[in-house]
Amino acid sequence: MRKEIAEIIKGTEVDYTTTVKGWVRTFRNNQFIALNDGSTNHNLQVVVALNFLDDATLKRITTSACISATGKIVASQGKGQSVELIAESIEILGDSDAEQYPLQPKKHSLDFLREIAHLRFRTNTFGSVFRLRNALTFAIHQFFQERNFLNIHSPIISASDAEGAGEMFHVTNFDLEKLPLTESGEIDYTQDFFGRSANLTVSGQLEAELAAMAFTKVYTFGPTFRAENSNTTRHLAEFWMIEPEVAFNELKDNADLAEAMLKYVIKYAMDKHPDDITFLDARLAEEEKQKPTADRAEFGLIEKLNFLLENNFERITYTEAIQILLDSPAYKKNKFKYDVSWGIDMQSEHERYLVEKHFKKPVIVTDYPKDIKAFYMRQNEDGKTVAAMDILAPGIGEIIGGSQREERLDKLEQRMVEMNIPTKEMFWYLDTRRFGTCKHAGFGLGFERLVQFVTGMGNIRDVIPFPRTPKNCEF
Repeated sequence: MRKEIAEIIKGTEVDYTTTVKGWVRTFRNNQFIALNDGSTNHNLQVVVALNFLDDATLKRITTSACISATGKIVASQGKGQSVELIAESIEILGDSDAEQYPLQPKKHSLDFLREIAHLRFRTNTFGSVFRLRNALTFAIHQFFQERNFLNIHSPIISASDAEGAGEMFHVTNFDLEKLPLTESGEIDYTQDFFGRSANLTVSGQLEAELAAMAFTKVYTFGPTFRAENSNTTRHLAEFWMIEPEVAFNELKDNADLAEAMLKYVIKYAMDKHPDDITFLDARLAEEEKQKPTADRAEFGLIEKLNFLLENNFERITYTEAIQILLDSPAYKKNKFKYDVSWGIDMQSEHERYLVEKHFKKPVIVTDYPKDIKAFYMRQNEDGKTVAAMDILAPGIGEIIGGSQREERLDKLEQRMVEMNIPTKEMFWYLDTRRFGTCKHAGFGLGFERLVQFVTGMGNIRDVIPFPRTPKNCEF
């Protein structure tokens, strides 16, 4: 029976025979194979007795070769591991040309590893990142399932722009060299596959609202797409979103749910993969040492995660947040790159100041100006703000955005007209306000932002297996 290396290393049992399979990290002195199977960053040392293997087989045990080794697990005599396997048989499952293999046993830059994203899974850094990504995926489903939420699969192809931003990828089966045109010279979408213009979804929220009006508590967890030409460390063209929607919830209930979910999934990941968190904490600390003192992060990774788990989130209004920023020493000494005034869409530096310097705890900001928020958010009585909320976390700023939705048909239609959202095409969305409307609320969590937060990775392209960004669609 084959055993995973993580199970062998964590166990206390010795003096038993087993089989391990994996990829060679290093082979020293024709005797010591460091073998890794991806279940942990820790390698299992496979000890090969001198003259046990013929020269031809020894030459095939190269970095990244895939092998199977059967032997006895014994207490290790060497440093760095508690147990090792004394090989009784070794089979080469897949050869690897060591001279051609781009991942030599040395430190590689993250930029270089993005160029070979098909192989970067085999590094310790990305092993830790993607084990944690997996744990967070499971924890999100578990959190909502334990609370009797229904998982809804919202469509990937849509005819609506949920955010009203217009940054969409079009979907068509037209021959782009021979586009059919109307008499006025416009593209004739009636001849397209769906008989109308279609795009990749930017959000599953609107469909989740429809389902919440029948099931009360639902959530979506799927890919979303933005054709935003942003070449930054924070943007992807394809990313995953978690979007719960709850009937009868108001803004406070929404904030409570979001805070509980964040704490639950982060604790799960820390409990499930302490070795990976510890490895990434040390990696981040080393990375921070290379930066000028003024640019270094306020917290180490483990410190930052515990900071979120151990504090109740502070709750303030947008108006209060702006006043705090205007009164801050940072503003008065012109330390902010971006200006501060009521009505701005707060930048990451403003959000991080509130969390890291002023409150020293995560912050939930509510009641934003309606002019910087989406059409579906519930309008407050002051006529200037909407019942929106953002959760701000250390090191990253906004990590969750949500709102109480506008359930009043007349108010929603008026807002859609103001923002040039076609009410006729959105009849299906407005029908939920015609047939048994009620207060409801939800939020969106960009999954890659969460993975970034938990792993400490500085670039969002390093927390998704194959990043899709402007001018980049490799693999």
